[in-house]
Amino acid sequence: MINKVKDLRTFVRGRVLLPGDDGFDQARRPWNLAVEQTVPAVVEVADAADVAAVVRFARVREMAVSAQPNGHGATTNLDGAILLRTRRLDSLRIDPAARRASVGAGVSSGSLQAAAAPHGLTGLPGSSPVVSVTGVALGGGLSWFGRKYGWVADSVTAFDIVDAEGRQRRLTADTDPDLFWAMRGGGGSFAIVTALELSLHRAPHLYGGRMLWPAKHAPDVMDAYRQITATAPDDLTLWLDLLHFPGSDPMIAVDAAYLGQAATARGLLSPLDRLPHPLADSRRTMTVAELGTITAEPTDPGAGSSRAELLTELDDTAAKTLLADPIAPLMSVQVRHLGGAFTRPSDSPHGPLTEPYALYLFGVPADPATAEAVTARQRALADALPVSGRKPFTFLSPGETPADAFPPAALHRLRDLERRHNPHITFRANFPIRG
Repeated sequence: MINKVKDLRTFVRGRVLLPGDDGFDQARRPWNLAVEQTVPAVVEVADAADVAAVVRFARVREMAVSAQPNGHGATTNLDGAILLRTRRLDSLRIDPAARRASVGAGVSSGSLQAAAAPHGLTGLPGSSPVVSVTGVALGGGLSWFGRKYGWVADSVTAFDIVDAEGRQRRLTADTDPDLFWAMRGGGGSFAIVTALELSLHRAPHLYGGRMLWPAKHAPDVMDAYRQITATAPDDLTLWLDLLHFPGSDPMIAVDAAYLGQAATARGLLSPLDRLPHPLADSRRTMTVAELGTITAEPTDPGAGSSRAELLTELDDTAAKTLLADPIAPLMSVQVRHLGGAFTRPSDSPHGPLTEPYALYLFGVPADPATAEAVTARQRALADALPVSGRKPFTFLSPGETPADAFPPAALHRLRDLERRHNPHITFRANFPIRG
């Protein structure tokens, strides 16, 4: 394999790292350090022309290419593929009048939010500011503001891509409606995205933060959470978190983000204020650039094992099941309120999400025994809860497939489109459409 890529440096302007080079092992590692990526080369592309050159190089040599800014969502499926790091594709332009953003493939969600916030605008950020906007959009994307505006992918208006022939193209709903549909949430099996354009949304006011209690108050917190989410307007999103960090006592948190005035938000969240005094309460008026502070997720790579499900309901039985036993060895069990715009039509592979809640189970596989225990606890919880069997594509974990995420008709259409646009599997996605 090394002989196939030894002359790759002569084709690109960016840095090429091969096995044995200083920095190669660091460059090939994904965000989740529990996943091993065995690749013959890493290319830190300088521009879209580099991407096109690598695709042509790989095509001639019957190799595959996979793009990652920093490796979120990685699986072992990349083994043998040339890995493109797209962090240097970092162009970012905001058009406040048109409420549009042009975003390079390496731009993080936090960077987009920081650029949009001074204009009273927002993208559709999730919990972490360090994930790439492009990666989230290709996976569909669940956002703090998804109840108001739907999937992240629904806001994409154009892609700049390199196709399987190594050609640079601009893709819109007018130029190729089928491929545009597939890439708004169907993953990286169809082309390499070098930039995208997306609609921004008005956000003149935002109130949000986290309230945190000892686990002994979990039943009361759960009741308040269910009460609020039962009637919440689409501008309000709440996530419930059962937490158990090493060396700490178990806790429960409610994370909130409201697109509106603080006074209205406090009224909607008033059931939380009637609970016992919290350990911490960070709720405040904030800018959309500060959303990443609510959950304070790690901004450096680490090992993790996750599983996601969609809940068909959060009734008394489901609530009691979630709280019945300690979550250990898991570190967190998160319930995200969906509904709102997620239930409405979407011209994307996911279509509408009718399930009202998403469940995300996370643990750290510190050693083989712990890894097995984490997986067993995740499986036991999922088996005991009312799950639909479908998962958001953006939350798939190693070992799962697109068949776990998409309706059968959408998956059939995606597979047909991949055969047309990626016939030789030149593009290797984390979760390949054709398996």
